[in-house]
Amino acid sequence: MIEGFDPAQPDFGKNPWPAYARLRAEPGLPLWQGFRLASRFADVHAIASDRRMVRGTAMFPPAERRRMQVAQNFHDMPFHERFVQTSMLEIDGPDHDRLRRAVFPFFTRSRLEGLRGFVAEWVDAALDRLIPQGRFDFIADLAAHLPGQVIGHLIGTDPALAPRMTRWSDETVGYFDVSQRTADRKARAEAATRAFHEALQDLHADRQARPRDDLMTAMIGAERAGLLSHDELIATIMQILHAGHGSTIDAMGSGLHALLAHPARLARLRADPGLMPTAVQEMFRFAPPLIFFHRHASQDVTICGQDWPTGTTFGLLYAAANRDPAAFPDPDRFDVARRPNVHLAFGAGPHVCLGNTLARLNTEILFTALLARSRRIERAGPAVWKTGLQAHGPLTLPITVATH
Repeated sequence: MIEGFDPAQPDFGKNPWPAYARLRAEPGLPLWQGFRLASRFADVHAIASDRRMVRGTAMFPPAERRRMQVAQNFHDMPFHERFVQTSMLEIDGPDHDRLRRAVFPFFTRSRLEGLRGFVAEWVDAALDRLIPQGRFDFIADLAAHLPGQVIGHLIGTDPALAPRMTRWSDETVGYFDVSQRTADRKARAEAATRAFHEALQDLHADRQARPRDDLMTAMIGAERAGLLSHDELIATIMQILHAGHGSTIDAMGSGLHALLAHPARLARLRADPGLMPTAVQEMFRFAPPLIFFHRHASQDVTICGQDWPTGTTFGLLYAAANRDPAAFPDPDRFDVARRPNVHLAFGAGPHVCLGNTLARLNTEILFTALLARSRRIERAGPAVWKTGLQAHGPLTLPITVATH
């Protein structure tokens, strides 16, 4: 046990930064629950960028893979094993690159800019409803709905399905947290994966008969061309929602919390809306939504100043790396004009987040509209924070909004 590092503690989510600072001061890569923890920017970046470091378990013999699956309680989940545990996020090498190429055309900056009007229209309609109330929960009433609607629009699903899709995503992704793998959560993760599969099967059949300009139609074209299998198509579309839904909500919540905790920065952003893209980058650096990912050494390696045998598992603490004073001047300062700002909130290397441009686009449009349509925003109560290492962000953030 590393002294002072206990992500399950209720106060950890609220203020993990002192624990991360202590961890960065530890020599080498300390061992924690089977992971060699990397918390310094240079170490995290080196491991994440190295293709010898893999996320999947294909490098292990079948018996060892099964042992690891059982040890992680990821077994006896047929749909989860078929579509979640074999998604693009969990495979490496040529197969990972092949799946990224199949879906990448829908995530180019120029393609995503075409969503700007849809996102802005949705945000304006939501604010039309919420601002007259004067008080609402930024997470539950606003941020929690936007990414699911946008990703659903991208995929081609019915907007009415978005609330169920986001619930399925929450229940599936939540089970990745090693401290949250109860029998109940396991059952819900499996049921959610099955329900999402059935919905995507229906959409697949519909788009085969009636193609549209959406991701499902494009993926069907890739499937027909032999670029990916049917199961890979379903798993990839699931992964897009899983990766982009909750993390964007968390980033928005942490971003607003940071602005409200730094009123001078909020005032500067109001006075100069052109800073919004830079401010959004700083929101992701200052409090990354996805704080922990793993890698396995696929061969004997020398990295971070040490030799490591094949099979060593590393835990990459992106949030700790993003506050490393060796990489960022005054790293605990929230600076909406910070430049340069080359952070690790979206990872690095082969598994760098495919949807990072979409996440920033959603956040930029939401905050631009919220600040433009309000004169004053204040907290209406304390935020309640997530705990654990799966994700970081407020579960609730009550605010009051005034227009005069």
